[in-house]
Amino acid sequence: MRRRDVLKLFTAAALSGVVPYGIGRAAEADDLYSVGKFGNARVLHMTDTHAQLTPVHFREPSVNLGIGDMTGRPPHLVGDAFLKYFGIAPKGRLAHAFTCLDFAEAAHRYGRLGGFAHLKTLIDRLRADAGAGHSLLLDGGDLIQGSGLADAMGGADMIEAANLLGIEVLTGHWEFTYGEDRLRENLKKFKGEFLAQNVFLTEDAAFNDKPAYDKETGRAFKPATIKEIGGYRIGVIGQAFPYVPVAHPKRFTPDWTFGIHDSDLQKVVDGLRQKDKVDAVILLSHNGMDSDLKLANRVTGIDVILGGHTHDAVPRPVPISNAGGKTLVTNAGSSGKFLGVLDLELAKGAVKDVRYRLLPVYAGLLTPDPTMQGLIERLRKPYAAKFDEKLAVAGDLLYRRGNFNGTMDQLICDALRHELDAELALSPGFRWGNTMLPGEAITMEDILSETAITYPEVYVTQMTGAQIKAVMEDICDNLFNPDPYYQQGGDMVRIGGMDYACAPNEKMGQRISDLTLDNGKKLEAGKTYKVAGWASVNPQKGKPVAEVFAGYLRGQKTAKPKKFNQVALKGVGNNPGVSG
Repeated sequence: MRRRDVLKLFTAAALSGVVPYGIGRAAEADDLYSVGKFGNARVLHMTDTHAQLTPVHFREPSVNLGIGDMTGRPPHLVGDAFLKYFGIAPKGRLAHAFTCLDFAEAAHRYGRLGGFAHLKTLIDRLRADAGAGHSLLLDGGDLIQGSGLADAMGGADMIEAANLLGIEVLTGHWEFTYGEDRLRENLKKFKGEFLAQNVFLTEDAAFNDKPAYDKETGRAFKPATIKEIGGYRIGVIGQAFPYVPVAHPKRFTPDWTFGIHDSDLQKVVDGLRQKDKVDAVILLSHNGMDSDLKLANRVTGIDVILGGHTHDAVPRPVPISNAGGKTLVTNAGSSGKFLGVLDLELAKGAVKDVRYRLLPVYAGLLTPDPTMQGLIERLRKPYAAKFDEKLAVAGDLLYRRGNFNGTMDQLICDALRHELDAELALSPGFRWGNTMLPGEAITMEDILSETAITYPEVYVTQMTGAQIKAVMEDICDNLFNPDPYYQQGGDMVRIGGMDYACAPNEKMGQRISDLTLDNGKKLEAGKTYKVAGWASVNPQKGKPVAEVFAGYLRGQKTAKPKKFNQVALKGVGNNPGVSG
């Protein structure tokens, strides 16, 4: 097969649903990163790195349920079903990067992924292959939060790294949790552009003449930019996480309102198309993939949505037909594990052809860039003694990602219950947090990768059984609401000290049942229980959870969950969003 024919086949795969890795299995033995040159514009996309400057292990979920129309469709595929759908050979590098299968064994075989020094090497290579002036590097947000270093430096470390990496456009989510003042300080130092078409001043903030990008529309930030590539014009629109004041403390963003704002987005797209005469429109989104799939049906004129937030690593774009034609929807994983490569063949006023690859960033296959490596070492040095403290040894595979539970989350719940003398523990279903292999030393830096936020304080409260169930039902509805616009993108709250059953396809208030404490007794609606937790949206006065967690681990030679609390799934049958 001639190279031109291969490229055509890849393009057809991206647009029509043919398996892209079906011909790409040679990449397992060949150079994974020799993607060739295609078209006249290359857009590189990374997202949700959560401040992980060094290579990591990150286990993809074994449970990622789709309900209703989303059942069995990307991104709600895991394990063998994922490999089959995307035509990826089992037990190879791609299978390890994209699934949870045989994770510990494969992690030892293939090593860690990501790391900004390794990303820098890969990005520079891909940009050189595209030719000078023919590429862009976009970041979909959750860049500056998620590590102990970023927490200590208020995200400033990641701005330095982003500038060296060459990120040209950024949108946001956890960036906002540093507060308005700190975010603006970081953005002043950022050499690229921060875009967010869906963030506006509140009425009070507008009345009080608070800073805004456009006082007429009330937009707090620039909504879009135009990038010139090889004589063609690409419009890039930023879509920040729509639910910041709901998912996080409102006190961090008192002057701003958020939302999806379909109609406002359509006006931005129309302006780029009709007034600015761009040749392509890209939405750099932090909505989450299900929301982006719905949005692609409602907003016309977008060629490609480069998505993030839900941490879904999807090898092939999902084509969505709408009144204006077709929009390709992608999502590029998390933790620095992946780099999206979108190659476009542009003509005046149109995208003629497209090829997309989502590349796993294997640290062992990429020589770290010495300048970036030096920056990382310099930034980390003042904190190294604290970060390098060894607390315990992992006695099990400790992971977080999954709709209902994870062994790392269970260990955090064990720590909360033990250290705070609580009957039950609640831990948020965050989708970031690195994976620890059995036998690895757990350091302070490792637990900060699970817990480093700007509202980390633990709390102890009294809750009735009815209140506990109500909280669980509310969070479950956020995860499984049939309308993606009502989903906020996290996973189910983790419960320490209790098993339960969940029926994802039921209605709000009817999904959670069979709540059973570790002592075998049923949770009683009218009885009061002592509950520990962290990451409350309301101000708390407890210790940071990392301090509590570290104290618990120091007392464990080998750290593993005391009991893995079970969630019995009802009504999901052979859903391909469940593996094992």
